[in-house]
Amino acid sequence: MQGLVQAMQTQAHTQAALQAQLEAQAQVPAQDHGGPSIMERFKRMLPPSFKGESDRLLAESWMREIEKIF
Repeated sequence: MQGLVQAMQTQAHTQAALQAQLEAQAQVPAQDHGGPSIMERFKRMLPPSFKGESDRLLAESWMREIEKIF
């Protein structure tokens, strides 16, 4: 019985700590580094689109072009 009471107290303490952490995170504004996102930079490179072709050579060519961008 004593172990159960301790476990419940520990759970209540953990929940309170997590709630406090979530509230603190909600008050901190997201950091903006001022630059474009990775996805925006990737799109600017005009990557080729893959249309699901079953031809292995087309798929490999597409993969090589994408790897060049990265």
